[in-house]
Amino acid sequence: MDPDIVKSIKQLEDNHDYQNPKYMELLIPNFYCEFFCRLQPWPEVVNRALSHLNTDIYNLLQGPSEFSITGTLASWDLKEDLVKIKVPTLVIGATYDTINPEYLQWMASQLENSSSVICPNGSHCSMWDDQLYYFFKLIEFIKNVANQKEDADNLDNN
Repeated sequence: MDPDIVKSIKQLEDNHDYQNPKYMELLIPNFYCEFFCRLQPWPEVVNRALSHLNTDIYNLLQGPSEFSITGTLASWDLKEDLVKIKVPTLVIGATYDTINPEYLQWMASQLENSSSVICPNGSHCSMWDDQLYYFFKLIEFIKNVANQKEDADNLDNN
């Protein structure tokens, strides 16, 4: 993001001025449209979901800022528990995701039976803005898991 825009957003956040219309005027085109959903216009399902967003719960968990978690999730850390997950797991992220793709790949590396996919043209909503890649990789993962199960079942029956 443009450093001047980040500075303006941070200044509003430092002043706890989240209700200032300028805050969303800066966030929507510079953050949400770049890192949340890159399609223009947004799909109807995204707009519908956001129109029903419970901001009380969202702010309780995330906090009012999209740049720093200040809600209850700020102290929620289950990194040590990732090794306990044994089921096949696909960790999906995207180049323009709000979650750092390198972190998602690290997270997948901590899971015993996992793989990761980074959608090259996607954002946090890559199931919409990088659909072909997203669903190709998802279907590929599901087929691989099904084949592994079939192979294991065949071994058990022999």
